[in-house]
Amino acid sequence: MPADESGAILVKLDDLLLARRMTLTELADRVGLTLANLSILKTGKAKAIRFSTLAAICRELQCQPGDLLGYEGE
Repeated sequence: MPADESGAILVKLDDLLLARRMTLTELADRVGLTLANLSILKTGKAKAIRFSTLAAICRELQCQPGDLLGYEGE
């Protein structure tokens, strides 16, 4: 079974931003990413994420990686 049909990684950035009352622009400034790159991650279109980026997002949102990412099987 091809990887793209076996399940999907969900990015729950919208929920975390809402809970923290933070904008995507503010988070982008805090973690040193462009708004465009963070938007790609938020919409689930990113193919990968660096651990350093994940750590910076978790630091700023005061969350764990599992709070940000989820897995949806078939």
